[in-house]
Amino acid sequence: MSETIVLVVDDSRVSRMMTKSAIERLRPDWVVLEAASGEDALSAVALDRPDFILMDVNMPGMGGLEAARQLRPRLPKAGISLLTANIQDSIRDQAAAMGVGFMSKPLRDEDLAAFLAAGRPPS
Repeated sequence: MSETIVLVVDDSRVSRMMTKSAIERLRPDWVVLEAASGEDALSAVALDRPDFILMDVNMPGMGGLEAARQLRPRLPKAGISLLTANIQDSIRDQAAAMGVGFMSKPLRDEDLAAFLAAGRPPS
């Protein structure tokens, strides 16, 4: 059986640590990788094929929406969700149009658990 990989993408080291910790509480046997930018996320998926990606929207360089646009066709079966404090409807609409989920910060364990179980956050 292959290992399940989750990629956490956020320019904030603290946010990555908090998200990683939440994932490890729920799924201690899964591998959690980190990336600090959209560009780093694209590089990371070239090496490892994550099953799930949680991505911030606002990051220096390539933001989460553009990274998700590029990642979605490369990883059509991966669960991808934005995880952001930027809760504008336009961001949600763009994510939905790409088949990408949306969760707001601060991350709630029940939303994360639903995403990790189904590959998408609860509606």
